[in-house]
Order: sequence, then C-alpha cells, then structure tokens
Amino acid sequence: MYGRLLVGVPLALVLVAGTVAFPPAATHSFVGNYLSMAAQAQSRVRNMLDRVLGRNMPEGIVKTNGRIEATQVDVAAKYPGRLVDVTFEEGSEVKAGQVVGRVSSPEYEAQLRSAQSNVERAKQALIEAESQIDQRKAVLAAAKSDFERGQELIKTQIITQQTYDQRQRNYESSQANVAAAIAQREQAGAAIKGAQAEVERIESILHDLVLVSPRTGRVQYLLARNGEVIAAGGKIMTILDLHDVYMTIFLPAAVAGRLEMGSEARIILDPAPDYVIPAKVSFVAADAQFTPKTVETTEEREKLMFRAKLQLDAEVLKQYSRRVKTGVRGLGIVRTNTATPWPDDLQVKLPQ
Repeated sequence: MYGRLLVGVPLALVLVAGTVAFPPAATHSFVGNYLSMAAQAQSRVRNMLDRVLGRNMPEGIVKTNGRIEATQVDVAAKYPGRLVDVTFEEGSEVKAGQVVGRVSSPEYEAQLRSAQSNVERAKQALIEAESQIDQRKAVLAAAKSDFERGQELIKTQIITQQTYDQRQRNYESSQANVAAAIAQREQAGAAIKGAQAEVERIESILHDLVLVSPRTGRVQYLLARNGEVIAAGGKIMTILDLHDVYMTIFLPAAVAGRLEMGSEARIILDPAPDYVIPAKVSFVAADAQFTPKTVETTEEREKLMFRAKLQLDAEVLKQYSRRVKTGVRGLGIVRTNTATPWPDDLQVKLPQ
C-alpha cells in the first residue's frame, strides 16, 4: 500500500505536468528528481516494515510482541476502623513513606489511655512497696536488737524463757515481713513492665493505623474512600512502583534457551514507534506455558512459550517516570548472540 501511494504521487504530478506548458528540460528534471526522492522514501518505508515484521531482522536478534507492566503493591489496613484523611486520587504521585490515609479507631485510643493509667498505678504500687520495705527493715532492726540482747539476758536468767521466745518470734516475723515487702516490690516492678508492654502494643497498633506508601510510585486504583469502615486486611489503594517497570514477552524454547540474563534488549512501543528504549533481560521462566489471551493471534496462543521480562533501565525510568504507562503494547527485541551489534535503527533513541 505504501509503495502504491509513493509511486502514485509522482505519477499524478507527471499527469499534471503534462497539462501545463513547462519547458521540456525543466519538466524532465522535476519529474526525475521527485521520482528519485520517492524511490528513496519507499525503500526506507519498506526496510522499516520488514524490520518491524521480522522479515529483515539481523541474525542473532529476535523480536516479539510484549506489554509494559510494573510491580503493583497494595496499601491495606492491618486493623479495622473507619477510613479518614485519604487525600490522594487515582493517578496521584506518592513517595515511599508518605502518609496516604488513616484508620480512625476510638476503641484503641481508649485502650491506650487505660493502659497508661495501669502504668501509673503500677508505679504507685512500687513506691508504696519501697516505703513498706523501709518501714519493715526498721522494725526488723529493732526486733533483731531485742533478740540479740535477749540471748545474753537469758544466760543470766534476767529474763524469762517466755520473754526470750517472744523476742525470737518478733525477730523472725520481722524478717518475714521484710521478705514479703520485697516480693511486693518485685510484683510492682513486673506490673510496670507488663503495663508498659501493653502501652507499647497499643501504640504500635495506633502507629499501624496510619497508612503509608511502601514505595514511590503512582496510585493506580483507589479502592476505598473516606468514611468507609474497613475490615482488617481491607485494601485501600494499589500503587504502581515506577522504579520497577518491565515488558513481559513470550519466546519459543529455541530463543529463550539462548538468552543471557542481564543481556541488553530493546523496546519499541506502539504509541511511540520513533523511540528505542534500552532494557535488560531480567527473568526467564523455568517452565513453558501457553501464551495468554493478550497475545493477538490464536496461532501464537496455542504455542508453548517461555515467559521473559525485559527490565527498563532505572535511569531512564527516573527521567521519564511521568510518561510511564502500564498496559502499553509494543515490541520486545532481544539478542540470542550478544556479539551481534545492534543495527542503526535499534540504537537507543529517547525523547529530548
């Protein structure tokens, strides 16, 4: 069709030129120059079509259809509650660690206040236990002194055996009271640790109620809105990681088996056929599969193929992140022989 168009234009000009009184030499020169230009343009178009259709691909270079994809991550609520403070819409750019929403849960806030109150009560119990220890140690010191003096007095029978036994019981009782007060202090310390652990647990829950973006990217889908009640694990939004973009292609075993991991590749997108995007072979499936329905022809879908990924260059993604669109189809071009040089029309060419 392109050939007929390119030839048809000069033929029409020849017909027009034949009806206008031009000097013969000028007419022949004009028609000859235009036919030469048309032949060159026709040759370039034919070469481009042959290259795209794979008819004129150099030895060691293979092309196939593919689709641009990006890693998707979901932002979900870890705990139930009512969704508030979602300020992003679909298509918004977000950065890793940026707050994208919050789940309101007054129940956990009340639990935190209760746990903090328990910490204060446990600390007060510790103070009282310390005071009890001091008091009972003073009593113990007096009881010990009486008992030791009684040991001397009983030898000379200045005091009766009954009085001595009473002093001994007071001394032993004071020792037990001090030990009990120390145990209370230990219990109060353990209660403080338990109450503080509960405070930390609830604070971690409240921290998780603040929703943050796990990666830098673009909001692909907004799955919940402000005011909605979210269950535990409920998804809020889906984010595309614009630093992890690749083209998925399918290759026959003869080609997939000869690919080198990390080898250079090229991508040409259907909406921008003038540009050649650099990429690398980052993955080749270990098992063959039938190609999916997104492949255009039934014949190709019936073949067992190996899935592969062509990872886009990180620097290119950083520079053109706003232009990245998933779902865009195009050509993925790989080399089965890395010694084969890229032809001129497959050299990297990016928008300026």
